[in-house]
Amino acid sequence: MSLIKRRHFLQFAGSTLATMGLSQLDIFRQGDRYASVLAQSTPRKLALLVGINQYTGQVPSLRGCLMDIDLQRELLVHRYGFNPKDVLVVGDGDALKPNRETILKAFETHLIQQAKPGDVVVFHFSGHGSLVQDPDPLPELILNQNGEKKVVPNRDRVNGTMVPSERSTGKSDQVQDIMGRTLFLLTQALQTDNVTVVLDCCHSGGGTRGNLQFRAIPSRLGSNLMNPSVAELEYQKRWMQNLKLSGAQFAAMRQKGIAKGVAIGSANYDQLAADAPFDNSAFYAGAFTYLLTRYLWQQSVEESIGTVFVNLARATRDVAQSSGVAQEPIFAVNPERNRQQPTYFLKPTTPFAEAVVQMVQPNGIIEYWLGGISSRSLAANQKGTLFSVLDATGKEVALIEQERRTMLVGFGKLKTGTITSVQPGSLLRERIRGLHSDFKLRLGLDVSLEKDLETIRAVLSTVDRIQLVSSNEAMNYRLGRMTSSYQTLARSQSSMVPPVNSFGVFTAGLKPLNGTFGEPGESATEAVTRLLPRLRSWLAVEILKTIGGTDGIITGGNSSGITVEVTAAGTTGGRVAPNQFKPGTEIQIKLRNSNPSDRYVAVLAIGSAGNLRVLFPYFDAPEEAARVFAGREYTLPEPGVRFPLSQTPGGLEILVLASGKPVRDALLALRDIAARGGVSSSRSISPQPMQGEDAIATMTALLGSIDRNTRSDISVASDVQAVDTRQITVSSTAIEVVPG
Repeated sequence: MSLIKRRHFLQFAGSTLATMGLSQLDIFRQGDRYASVLAQSTPRKLALLVGINQYTGQVPSLRGCLMDIDLQRELLVHRYGFNPKDVLVVGDGDALKPNRETILKAFETHLIQQAKPGDVVVFHFSGHGSLVQDPDPLPELILNQNGEKKVVPNRDRVNGTMVPSERSTGKSDQVQDIMGRTLFLLTQALQTDNVTVVLDCCHSGGGTRGNLQFRAIPSRLGSNLMNPSVAELEYQKRWMQNLKLSGAQFAAMRQKGIAKGVAIGSANYDQLAADAPFDNSAFYAGAFTYLLTRYLWQQSVEESIGTVFVNLARATRDVAQSSGVAQEPIFAVNPERNRQQPTYFLKPTTPFAEAVVQMVQPNGIIEYWLGGISSRSLAANQKGTLFSVLDATGKEVALIEQERRTMLVGFGKLKTGTITSVQPGSLLRERIRGLHSDFKLRLGLDVSLEKDLETIRAVLSTVDRIQLVSSNEAMNYRLGRMTSSYQTLARSQSSMVPPVNSFGVFTAGLKPLNGTFGEPGESATEAVTRLLPRLRSWLAVEILKTIGGTDGIITGGNSSGITVEVTAAGTTGGRVAPNQFKPGTEIQIKLRNSNPSDRYVAVLAIGSAGNLRVLFPYFDAPEEAARVFAGREYTLPEPGVRFPLSQTPGGLEILVLASGKPVRDALLALRDIAARGGVSSSRSISPQPMQGEDAIATMTALLGSIDRNTRSDISVASDVQAVDTRQITVSSTAIEVVPG
């Protein structure tokens, strides 16, 4: 079967992602190398941002590409000091429409003709990607498979493309795509080497999966690949002449890698780039662009390659994999010596932040852009959150209380300080997270339920804390029935697939959570009764993550200061790779508190089957047992307690809550639950899962303790649950049980 038929994402051959061996180690440098390039003191900083939602003809439209451009523009202007006049936008709603001619002309006039040696250039494209026949293809491609280089023959003679808004040429076998070859030549023509290319699109096949849409369209017409337009090939010839490149020279340069600078792609070679819903479907954005820009807003300290890799990769997985999609960004550099550079070159020119003031209205209402806020914090609050207004050194000079929010734009009023300290461009940092108390699990009912759908809807509509949403809305999970078509989809991700006609839970992107499926023949009401405790456990986890405002990303701005390392213990099983273990492996967890002060820590684990376990503190432990002293390391479990992994392949998420103050009510709730089968420090057994209502009660008690601790230090609106972001953090570490 050909490379294309296997829906592999071939690298942007001969262009920004061409033929480079992109290991997992490379991914991390996306945020760090990008930040360091942008933060350099240069004569001029130029950016061309292209976003396409609306496509003509048979090409399906997208929903989040224009938001990507807003995210990128606000970041460049307010975090990295770009002059707004030097940021050119080509998009659906702008004067310059994103057809092929306009995109190429904008690249020439705005970037090539203006950039001088030493200048900084950023080119960002969000839209569909595809593949076309390459008239002079590279003989082979170097791909990234699970972090390893693999050389494969380019049998299909392909080249990756960016799809403009108008793709049709009027000929059935030709398209107006902009090829990777063209982007290579345009990048080569720039006089500066400080070039960053960001591509939030993919080439592995498009369509939708669950409530996600993917930024790729089919590359074939029947059994044949589409061809580039005559105009595209002539354009490449002109640029080869301008650059004085022969065909052989051009091919040799492409074989070596990208033309120059830094190239970032949103998905690995065999993966999809998601157009994802945020804020309960209030808006859509590229999962990668949203998380990359958020990371860069909050990047504050020097970090090693491994640290930034874990942070950014985990952030992308949180949005993509939680929906059942594998999406790992990819990265390439030229010259090769850039790979040896430290992960952070220069500090950003402004303090790390999560928002920026856009306008102060005459009536005193302050309008601000929330580009650095985590997706969970965003969805959980509309009013009551307090933001610190920062001066040039990062010191708090005023407080803003949020009154309302529309997508990524917040509106608030001054709570403390003077209005003169709040100006357009002032940076903000979340100080008190104001949360509503009516947490609900957003559950979709899949069409596979067919005749049982209304029965299940009637039962679940009476269940407290579960909100039923339509199939294309943002959701936490999806309840459905396994079908033969879903089995086919599932086998591309796992060798273990539930049986047809069994009820169970899927991710939003239709990945089955195997441990939740029952036996065929189970009635709809029986399935709901069986699954309700697990749904409530997942809600408890959502509450915990919302308390911490975590979307999987940890940066210098919101790091808990608690490092977590999971290793194999004993002789059973063993570790296959970082955070990957054989079935049945007994694990140990090492916690290190790098904060200057002590932290009270709780460690929980949630499996893909929905079982929530408290690993630490033990139920019968005194309050002080949860304290991890500053600069100290603590290893779990203590002698006599075991942490064995499942014998079945699957995922496990370890959540670590760190608090500057004790959370007494949560500990009391845990002690109460202990009587119904928990783990104490004196019993040689493994932690047992909390049942659904117990899990919710524990998290509600936890939030109550945090709210009271917060209100003891600062005045907060009475109608929200308050979380002091300087005192409370929640971090997440995902591990996987893989076949041994």
